[in-house]
Amino acid sequence: MLRVGLTGGIGSGKSEVSRLLAARGALVIDSDVLARAVVAAGTEAFNEVVEAFGASLVAADGELDRAALGRAVFGDETARRRLEAIVHPGVRDRAADIESRAASADPDVVVVHDIPLLVETGQADHFDLVVVVDAPDELRLDRLVQSRGMARQEAAARIAAQVSRQERLDVADEVVDNSDGLAALEAQVEVLWQRLAAAARLAS
Repeated sequence: MLRVGLTGGIGSGKSEVSRLLAARGALVIDSDVLARAVVAAGTEAFNEVVEAFGASLVAADGELDRAALGRAVFGDETARRRLEAIVHPGVRDRAADIESRAASADPDVVVVHDIPLLVETGQADHFDLVVVVDAPDELRLDRLVQSRGMARQEAAARIAAQVSRQERLDVADEVVDNSDGLAALEAQVEVLWQRLAAAARLAS
């Protein structure tokens, strides 16, 4: 088994790289998906979040209003750390369980942990290698405005709230440059996948 940490700043195209790796046979464990499951209505973490941040964050369907929760903690480090202390342990437990079962089924499996805040949460040393999806800040800003409909000021604030591009690159074992279109990205991911699959076979 090879354990890979995949990260990238908002607007970098990390999700596309994750999708391309999954299509080639990687087991992708998406921390955002697990985080939603951990705080689903009725769970212990759901109740803790509501107690910590207020019942106004519960949407009409009974689930958490994730957009409102994001606004509540954005720019407030104390609030963000409080939320992380509730959510992250459950996410890591679920990820470890999925990984363990996958390794039992296939010793050569490449497990990709898709973690947007991998650097911010100090997890870079927890993996066999770290893959960083990179793109210039200005290009990421344009993508957030064009594809997600963000106001330019909001997009800039979201980028600024994460670690710098250089801090992310400093922990990278592999870098995927996503500044030149989908065809170039796919070609890089194919080369990366061949290296990951070979490393997984050597590690098993």
